[in-house]
Amino acid sequence: MNLSDSQTAGSVPRRISAMEAVLGHLRGAIERGEYAVGDKLPSEAELCRRLEVSRPVLREALRALQTMGLTVSRTGKGTFVVSSGPVEDPTFGDYTASDLMEVRRHVEIPVAGYAAVRRTPEDLDHLAHLLERMERERDTTAWVAMDTLFHLAVAQAAQNPVFRRVIEEIRDALARQSAFLNELGGRREQSNREHRAIVEALVDGDAADAADAMAHHLDRVETTLTAIVRPERTDPAGTPTEDGTNA
Repeated sequence: MNLSDSQTAGSVPRRISAMEAVLGHLRGAIERGEYAVGDKLPSEAELCRRLEVSRPVLREALRALQTMGLTVSRTGKGTFVVSSGPVEDPTFGDYTASDLMEVRRHVEIPVAGYAAVRRTPEDLDHLAHLLERMERERDTTAWVAMDTLFHLAVAQAAQNPVFRRVIEEIRDALARQSAFLNELGGRREQSNREHRAIVEALVDGDAADAADAMAHHLDRVETTLTAIVRPERTDPAGTPTEDGTNA
């Protein structure tokens, strides 16, 4: 079973990665009950052989299953199914997605507004440099690291150390969420455009536009996250259902 060339459905299919294909396969097997709660998944070596993928690809998929709350990894014992889904609220490090998004909306949107009126030329230069690097970067790990630096830099531009401290506290969760969304949602190019809109508002010194740009960015993050954890299903006739179940 070779999963490396899968594509998503739709009028203009997006080519998905081998990791996405492996994750979809394993998640589907769990949700269908092929692996029941309490079952141990086959070994990494066996799954790699069956799915014809490399171990790094498989491990990324297994980490995503764990983030979604479907499995747990027990050192020396393997990976075990702990839920059959559907996933409602994945966890990124110490925080659930819903808690993280709630805080981000209450902090990062007003922070962007403050940054628009308080930023220094040095802040703008730093943000512009980060943005240029992110738009050129093709490696997901490197891009994710710069993504967290970008949000820290916006907080720094607000000239209030408490804002930066809050973003520092959730920095690991932000990185985990960013990696998750980029691996499974193809968010990088869209996120770059959203980041550019934020920077342009900061350059203009427009607090309202900056807050709106950050709000739009967070809206898109939440929309992509929802699409990943609660994907639209279809009935036998191919008609999407509203609640993710077959009509």
